[in-house]
Parts: sequence; structure tokens; C-alpha cells
Amino acid sequence: MTDLQLYSELSSLPTDLKKEVQDFIEFLKTKARKQNASKQRKFGAAKGFFKMHADFDEPLEDFKDYM
Repeated sequence: MTDLQLYSELSSLPTDLKKEVQDFIEFLKTKARKQNASKQRKFGAAKGFFKMHADFDEPLEDFKDYM
């Protein structure tokens, strides 16, 4: 359904039903905001999944010829 078709259908409704449509639109917006907010990752969720060695920042043996 295009925006124009939707507008035509909406304009043909009585005032009390237009209010219900407006309320439903607000409900859908709120629902969409809640779904987007819940997709944010929690800080520290991957804690303990990997370990970094103490010599992580040390130069690699393979590159000693170039240094």
C-alpha cells in the first residue's frame, strides 16, 4: 500500500476511528523503539571468552630482520 492509498483510506474514516489509528501508530513507534533498544550489547558480555598473552605487544620473531 502506498502512502497516497493509506492517506485516502485514513481520510475516509470517521474522527473517532482516526484517533484509534493515531493511538495505534504511537503504539507501533513505542514497540519499535523498545526492540531497537534491546539490541544494544551489554558491556563486558564477552568477558572470559579469550585471553591476551603478556607479550602481545612485543615484536614478532618473523619481523626481526626488518627492524
